[in-house]
Amino acid sequence: MKVAILDGYVDEPSCLGVPPYVAPYPRYIYGMLRDLGVQAKYVTIDEFRKNPSIRRELEEFTLVIVIAGIAVPGKYLGGNPLSLKELRMILKNPNKVLVGPITLELGEREKKLLNYEVIEFPFERKLFEFLCRFLKREDRLKRLEVGGRNFVNRFAILGAEVVKQHPEFPHIICEIETYRGCYWRKCSFCIERIHGIPSMRDPNAVLDEIQALYNQGVRYFRLGNQTDFFTYMANFNYEFPKPNPEFMKNFHREIWRRCPKIRTLHLDNVNPKTIAEHPEESAEIIKTIVLYQTPGNIGAMGLESADERVVEKNTLCATPDEVMFAIELINRYGRFAGYNGLPYFLPGINFVIGLIGETKETFEKNYEFLMKLLEKGLLVRRINIRQVKVFKGTPMERIGYKNVERHKKYFKIFKEKVRRDIDNEMLRRIVPIGRKLTDLRCEVRKGKITFARQIATYPLLVGIIGEFERNTFLDARVVDYGRRSITAVPILNPNTAKLYQLEAIPGIGKATAGKIVANRPYRSLDDLRNVLGDAFDSVKDFFAI
Repeated sequence: MKVAILDGYVDEPSCLGVPPYVAPYPRYIYGMLRDLGVQAKYVTIDEFRKNPSIRRELEEFTLVIVIAGIAVPGKYLGGNPLSLKELRMILKNPNKVLVGPITLELGEREKKLLNYEVIEFPFERKLFEFLCRFLKREDRLKRLEVGGRNFVNRFAILGAEVVKQHPEFPHIICEIETYRGCYWRKCSFCIERIHGIPSMRDPNAVLDEIQALYNQGVRYFRLGNQTDFFTYMANFNYEFPKPNPEFMKNFHREIWRRCPKIRTLHLDNVNPKTIAEHPEESAEIIKTIVLYQTPGNIGAMGLESADERVVEKNTLCATPDEVMFAIELINRYGRFAGYNGLPYFLPGINFVIGLIGETKETFEKNYEFLMKLLEKGLLVRRINIRQVKVFKGTPMERIGYKNVERHKKYFKIFKEKVRRDIDNEMLRRIVPIGRKLTDLRCEVRKGKITFARQIATYPLLVGIIGEFERNTFLDARVVDYGRRSITAVPILNPNTAKLYQLEAIPGIGKATAGKIVANRPYRSLDDLRNVLGDAFDSVKDFFAI
């Protein structure tokens, strides 16, 4: 019995699984198979494409389970997600199962043409039932009796070992689910409604899962697979759930007690409505996040639109004023730089273009909202602007892509203005010239520039001047800015630094760079001081021997 999991990657409003992120789904599925007595092979879609022998091998497997679905498309550096078009032709194997948010895009005719066993999203219970019957282990069907999201707890722990099969291991960040569902479930475009009312996972089970992954060698975690981290184990007897600060503090303390050498602990989604409705409790949770999670953290918040008319017509959860309040409160405690060079905790903002009631004025109001942030001196680490993706069963299905097509011109102008006027200025305030960024993982090299990122939630892209091998970790100092990225010079040894690297340091031109090279070797930085004279103090932080 040979079973494979082919990870085509997912990206949902509350879950990311494109490398270096690993979604919970492959871990759950691997755990299900282990529970049924099957040791599975795990393959990413990028490995599958690159290696013809893997493709041939999987054709001979008894069963292949394919995970796929990009519900909130983005640009990815770490991997290339499986598309619906590619899905039609990648496998000839007759026994194949398709799971993930991609199933929400399929009509009945498409399902038949694909020749997959399509298991509708959310899929976990239905997949386990299918596997029990396919593998003739009906005795395990009793597992289905476990209620709510605690159904996945056993599989999450059993499946932890699959991370070692990931081609990027140990340089991966594991997405951890605390709950599924949304207490609002009214936003016109969002697929989170399909998960129903929030169903919490037992905190002890979540801690056990983190510990199991930690024991396998994982050191990077994101508490991301929920719609609002602040409402994990909150009091739902209110119209808007009331956060539980004491629980949150104890939960974080226990993570560190069990896993003391974690390198990244971040989160993803924060609902600004929660912060606006419960400011005191939210302030305490923000303090806990700043204290117990690692710097460079971002709480992605759904503004979607700063146009009150669009907010009303799409029954969006938070008003622009409430989002502004949430941004201010997070800035109050989280804007200060941590040991890795980035602020401890900043908000991120999501805009969705093409919603019901959108007009030319909507784009003007969106831009005004962002300009107000700059005027107030508030920091926002990430501004995500995307066109709406329409799913069956959502209110957006009624108007489809009408506004997307109608407002393409406004969308392009708005996006260009934000990237030019807002993003660049935000970067200059968040990481000023000379700021040292640590633990940058080199990923892609283009000419004399190596692109690197910290292993983090929504990491900042850094173009490091120099040619470095993939998976080299560097510290570097900021020297310039792009629209959404920065340029940095690694901490240089003056005895080995390349001439073009030296020239990139602010205050060092060609003549001074040549002087540094001509006077090698240096036994200490004092020798370099003797060569540079008064100029040394302004550039000394770029060097180490």
